Amino acid sequence: MHYVYILQDEREKLYVGYSGDLKKRIQDHKYKEVSTTKIYKEPRLIWYCAFVSKKRALDFEKYLKVGSGHAFTRKHLI
Repeated sequence: MHYVYILQDEREKLYVGYSGDLKKRIQDHKYKEVSTTKIYKEPRLIWYCAFVSKKRALDFEKYLKVGSGHAFTRKHLI
């Protein structure tokens, strides 16, 4: 399975990511092993979705990172 996920820190800053191994990736974020989320204080998983197709997962992640995807996230996912 392929996962798209959203993390949020205590300042409500969001991070959208993709992973083939969600549990390991969340641990990497938690232990500050991901450079883009090192500044996040206590990132927590607030949403995720599983995809069978890697391409569909990556396409959805890319969508969530653009303007209309930000609005979709705020309105429907969190």
